Amino acid sequence: MTNPSGDPSTERLFYEPGASWAWLLAGPAAGGAMLAIQISAGYGLQPLVPGLFLVLVSGFLAVQVKAARIHTSVELTPETLRQGAEITKLSEIVAVYPPATGSEMQKWQSARALGELTGVPRGRTGIGLKLSGSRTAQAWARRHATLRAELTRLVEERVP
Repeated sequence: MTNPSGDPSTERLFYEPGASWAWLLAGPAAGGAMLAIQISAGYGLQPLVPGLFLVLVSGFLAVQVKAARIHTSVELTPETLRQGAEITKLSEIVAVYPPATGSEMQKWQSARALGELTGVPRGRTGIGLKLSGSRTAQAWARRHATLRAELTRLVEERVP
């Protein structure tokens, strides 16, 4: 997956948008449900309340989806890893820790999550990273196995 510019340094190796705009379809569904309730209750066609539900539900969800697309999106290029609004240069990543197995908590699981959120977002799985300067952090993604494989490949190509 390359960007339209064709520049290899901007090639996307991994991408997750954070949330889908398809959630906005809940607004028309809520309006339709209210209209069906009105008609089945014998009030006839009164578009004010269904229209209000459509606008309010769609508006609220639009704000939520936009925030999720900003704060929980992930993009990996050959040069950088972007987690939300935080960009980490791949040259700072020294190693990718193996996945946590069993009930024992790994040291990297208590490390700071990349991005501006306070922890690994819900529905995502953390990936332990050893950073330069003896720092540890967690990358995260829904498709964590794919991101882990790409990160491991890139780090192993750079660090013997």
